[in-house]
Amino acid sequence: MLDIRTQQLIDSTGWNVIETEFDLNKLHHKETVFTLGNGYLGTRGAFEEGYPGDNAATLIHGLYDDVPIVTTELVNCPNWLSLIVKVAGESFRFDSGEILNYERRLDLRLGLVSRDVRWRSPKGHTLEFHFQRFTSIADQHVLAIRCQITSIDFEGEVSVEVGLNAEQDTVGVKHWKTLKHRGVDNIIWLHSQTLQTGIQLGMAAKLVVEDAVPVCIHQADGSPQLQTTFKIEPGRAVTIEKIVTVFTSRETETPAELALIRLVAVPGYTTLLAAHISAWEQLWVESDILIEGDPQAQLSVRYNIFQMLAVTPRHDDSVSIPPKMLSGFAYRGHIFWDTEVFVLPFLTLNQPTLARNLLTYRYKTLAGARRKAQEAGYSGAMYAWESAATGDEVTPRWVTGPNGKLVRIWCGDIEVHINTDIAYAAWHYWHHTGDDEWMHDYGAEMILDTAVFWESRVEWNAARQCYDIRDVIGPDENHDRVDNNAFTNSMVQWHLQSALALWNWLKQAYPEKTAQLLEQLDLVQERLERWAFISNHLYIHQESGLIEQFEGFFDLEDVNLEDYEPRTKSMQGLLGIESTSAKQILKQPDVLMLLYLLRDVYDRKTLQTNWDYYDSRTDHTYGSSLGPAISAILACDLNQPAEAYTHFMRAALVDLEDVRRNAAEGIHAASAGGVWQAVVFGFGGVRMTQFGPVACPNLPPNWTRLKFRLKWRNESYEFDLGSAVEEEKNVPVSSSVSPSHSII
Repeated sequence: MLDIRTQQLIDSTGWNVIETEFDLNKLHHKETVFTLGNGYLGTRGAFEEGYPGDNAATLIHGLYDDVPIVTTELVNCPNWLSLIVKVAGESFRFDSGEILNYERRLDLRLGLVSRDVRWRSPKGHTLEFHFQRFTSIADQHVLAIRCQITSIDFEGEVSVEVGLNAEQDTVGVKHWKTLKHRGVDNIIWLHSQTLQTGIQLGMAAKLVVEDAVPVCIHQADGSPQLQTTFKIEPGRAVTIEKIVTVFTSRETETPAELALIRLVAVPGYTTLLAAHISAWEQLWVESDILIEGDPQAQLSVRYNIFQMLAVTPRHDDSVSIPPKMLSGFAYRGHIFWDTEVFVLPFLTLNQPTLARNLLTYRYKTLAGARRKAQEAGYSGAMYAWESAATGDEVTPRWVTGPNGKLVRIWCGDIEVHINTDIAYAAWHYWHHTGDDEWMHDYGAEMILDTAVFWESRVEWNAARQCYDIRDVIGPDENHDRVDNNAFTNSMVQWHLQSALALWNWLKQAYPEKTAQLLEQLDLVQERLERWAFISNHLYIHQESGLIEQFEGFFDLEDVNLEDYEPRTKSMQGLLGIESTSAKQILKQPDVLMLLYLLRDVYDRKTLQTNWDYYDSRTDHTYGSSLGPAISAILACDLNQPAEAYTHFMRAALVDLEDVRRNAAEGIHAASAGGVWQAVVFGFGGVRMTQFGPVACPNLPPNWTRLKFRLKWRNESYEFDLGSAVEEEKNVPVSSSVSPSHSII
């Protein structure tokens, strides 16, 4: 088992991610780890002074610009971090001089990144630097940095220069045109516009130095910088503060003007920090998970929760969460099923207002889903596999493979299970929150019109007297263009049945809305009867309870994955796309994912049969990061705690420990959501009933206590669960918890 304690990434409180050695080989990985966000933007953990080859990035929800091949991408915004300190004319940098002592810390409880460095300059001057930064979650348009400089043995002049890097690119692609870049007194501001979409950005910054040390404007490479110079001597500390405000034309017609107005009006750093900390404290009251007996699991679980809270939009229901959150460029900031299936359960049961925002994004992109269906020759709404601002399909059709040859990407054409994933998330949000208003205003139309699509997508097989769904890709993307994928077909069956149940409820609760949708979507009785017939006649192949992943899967070559160990890449990376597709090698286990989402439909015997077959055929280590957390839950259902814990920690440490060697690309959003689900639904054993959540815990042997809260239909439930060892000591363990009460 990986142990983050050996790399000094853990502390006794379970709240701090700590780095005590600077490792250039982990530069980009740690930039991901130390990412901060506030629901509006995310900033990677690059250094304020920069480092050669770093990947400094700030990404703002919804700020897309057009680009070849991938259609559109989230744009890397001007870098607000820049803060350069010069000691006797020599710049403080990690690639210059000598680092005598170093610690970087992400305080999850407070939402702060800090860095303490003792540094000796090339000329032999020794100073200490304490950096602290936050992206305010109390005021999403405010960002702040504080730097305290203390002399150890240097007496002389120190200068500080701060700026806004207007020429930031996105993986080598230029997206910005600078409209204005000015400065006056201790303030500079920037007004920029994206080259293709025309989205404007306004950013302003001010520099405040203690003891009213003067600040002046300095031109550097044609851009205004704020500069200050002061004398320092051994034992003296000087504190400087950089406050930044940022707006875009997505929120206001005059982003530069508003950034300036807000910057002038904001209070000092200490007041801003206090409001930020207070906001985080409230979030943690509602969303924390306490684990006793396992410091490694405790820290990693909190880290994953922190990053989900940090990325979720709070004041905007026209954006959603990309699979790398706002922490990296992989997948170009497009929106996948990761959000609905993996992240939304956490938000639905902890922050339901925020879950509502994300689902409303899907309603606002329903027009794009309808356009996609029409262009493909189908009816209803067909959600994009990769979505962005409008909901139109933005999946690239061709990408360059490792050998330099073009590879056709079929996901945007035929990975159609996204339709049911969104309906599933909407349905469960409604059931867990009781938010009839949202279902009336938005959800019903989404669920029903995506059901209309399925009616047009199925094909009648006269020989078998059933319906086929041919030429699709399931969650296991090792196998594309398959027929009758069990995950897709079974979820479509659930979708159509749920749509009919929703329609019956709607007729009783909101007859006027029913009449509107009947006319708008042509939901005549004949169509509804056809849905019922289709749902009862979809082809799903089983042999003695063993569900075939897709038609012909059992005929593929079987392999023993252990024969390829040890390895450092995926099976597809080792064998190639075509060879892997011809074998029973899974990127993630479709059938097991199905059995998890429909836990109440399938019995334990069916789960055991399919687990025994598919688990050993899954590339857990380098396949999909979406799989391990779900495998952990199912292992708990099968009372295999050791197996569950192995899968769980593989997911929990995916970013902190760079388990898959790709954390440099950004945080794994789906894995983060899966980790929460593994704790609550797996080890906590929570099941959602018509009367609320109940728990039947199955804790790992080293966990002595698991405590968390859930919200269900406007009631708060607190679970405080003990281990099996404690049960033997006659300490009662809660199996269900009444609203607003805690049972230990």
